Amino acid sequence: MKPSIHPEYKKAKVVCTTCGNEFETGSVMEEIRVDTCSNCHAFYTGKQKYKSADGRIDRFNKRYGIDDEDTPEEGA
Repeated sequence: MKPSIHPEYKKAKVVCTTCGNEFETGSVMEEIRVDTCSNCHAFYTGKQKYKSADGRIDRFNKRYGIDDEDTPEEGA
């Protein structure tokens, strides 16, 4: 590595502006502010909803007269 051209890598404090969660990581910046972190994001908390795909499957099954009992089991 060439001397004196690389930024100084140090511990940085990450602050979530939504929930206020704070944690440390490595960066060239001293503080990083994020809108959403893993503590409050819907994907990680389990509150994410799949509304569009759920209705499509039901409409398909209703259109073609497919019942849950008529479908073969997976792996059978």
